[in-house]
Amino acid sequence: MIFRMPLNILVLALVVGTGQLGCTFKAHIGAANGDAAAGMNGGTGGAGGVSGGAGDAAGGAGGSAATACNPCTDFPTMPIVDTPTGATTPPTNAGDLFGPAGSGTPTGGPCLIEPEPESLFPRNWLRPRFRWKAVAGQNLFELRLHVAVETNDLVVFTTGTSWTMPKEMWLALSTNADDRDIAVTVRGVSAAGGASPAVGTSTTIRIAPADARGTIVYWTTSGGSALKGFEVGAEKVVTVLTPDTTTGKCLGCHASTPDGTFIGFSDSSETGNGDPAHIEIRSGRNPAMQPPFLTPTAQTLLARVSQELPTFSKGHWSTGDHVVAFMHADTTGGGAQNTHLLWIDLEATSDAQGVGWGELARTNDSGAGPANPFFSHDGTSLVYTSSPSTNPSGILSHGDIYRIPWANRQGGAATPVEGASTADFSEFYPALSSDDLLLAYTRLPDGQTSYDNAASELFVVPAAGGTAKRITANDPGSCVGKTSPGITNSWPKWAPTAQTVDGKTYYWMIFSSKRGESGNPQLYVAGVVSDGTGQLVTTPALTLWNQPADENNHTPAWDLFQIPVIP
Repeated sequence: MIFRMPLNILVLALVVGTGQLGCTFKAHIGAANGDAAAGMNGGTGGAGGVSGGAGDAAGGAGGSAATACNPCTDFPTMPIVDTPTGATTPPTNAGDLFGPAGSGTPTGGPCLIEPEPESLFPRNWLRPRFRWKAVAGQNLFELRLHVAVETNDLVVFTTGTSWTMPKEMWLALSTNADDRDIAVTVRGVSAAGGASPAVGTSTTIRIAPADARGTIVYWTTSGGSALKGFEVGAEKVVTVLTPDTTTGKCLGCHASTPDGTFIGFSDSSETGNGDPAHIEIRSGRNPAMQPPFLTPTAQTLLARVSQELPTFSKGHWSTGDHVVAFMHADTTGGGAQNTHLLWIDLEATSDAQGVGWGELARTNDSGAGPANPFFSHDGTSLVYTSSPSTNPSGILSHGDIYRIPWANRQGGAATPVEGASTADFSEFYPALSSDDLLLAYTRLPDGQTSYDNAASELFVVPAAGGTAKRITANDPGSCVGKTSPGITNSWPKWAPTAQTVDGKTYYWMIFSSKRGESGNPQLYVAGVVSDGTGQLVTTPALTLWNQPADENNHTPAWDLFQIPVIP
């Protein structure tokens, strides 16, 4: 736990006729544009031959989705004219400067940064923001979206380099055009004329026929540590917990209780170092509130130091069986510190070992540094990182993912997870999907520290073991000029539900990455789709443009968190 510490939402008037850590503590500036729009001369034809799959996650090229309208009129007949704050208004002859859809020089135009090409959006997601990299000499841009079921293309003329779809338009489009290719083309030209327009990015994006549910709570280290969060689709974030609402001075790794009512988190007594942490459990809406069943004995047990990374299971969250599991570091002997996987009975009336708390056995695992425990949702087992050595915050230089049974709080034989337990790589930060069928984790070449490492990447493997799959979302779009390894992709967590539609199961994953232009850690979301035959298809990353772009945002958790209502 070492903490370090980071858009403004575009406003549109439409007239038609946004160092991840091993729980250790150790800051992207987004331009704000105010958008105005009006009808203007310009073509509304086809997408100029733009084609291509949306990353076969949703399968097929469209046409199978059931829509309430066909044709639909979610896009206006006339182009939208967008004037960003402080920028010049597009000329009245913008339509003539661009000419027919897709015309002009076939290359050399703007490069689309966001959404990343072939992205897959949850159906209820944050409305899309389109952002591109301009080419010298071009100061007028055309953004065009084409969907087969829409009567008109969406055409936007702007002198800015970003545009955000109005909420009403997105709500309609995500209903009528889900599971269909949406062709996206960006062209650029000089507003003064004299040159042909140049086509830039021509790609597709897609809206999944499935929602992403729940609430995301993450740790920010900008301006002091805090937990912030937002419900899926919200355009702002809200502060959830700060040190002055707890007994410590620095908040860190956290998890939701299975009912979403409370948040378990690591809390350190030092401002800049999370190692002497203890665990607290508090309401995400009222920090003064703790679980009503939490006994004084359990509170005392939770307050012991060098206890971190709490994890809960809905399989053990009922009257008489409220339990938290976590990592504990033995700091009493000095020198090398061994770690342990422990549990606490939150209804305990005795602090005796084996009654109020206990250690989970890990037979067959010789590693002295178990870390990063994650409780299965069904309550039958835990996955964790086995390491020869780890520090009290779970930082290590070699790890393998193992599984142990819960066995009525006893633990038992430890089994390496095939595909996530290798000699050449270090695998850590395991997380199970909501149905316990998939395991996501972070991976590094063996021997490198797990703390804030630029070489870290994300992988998925069947939870029962199998072939590891490197997810597509590791790779940023080509326009940002960065590659992975090199951008610190880490700390994957799954959405609290997975949805099956037409035989395909849609999973969503959040993680942190330093891929942005400013290089500070931000949060991103990716899709993982099981095609019904055991094959997994992964998709590029979606930027969460609602998060403050100039803040350092790490260690997200995605669950049923109940947090303050965002105004």
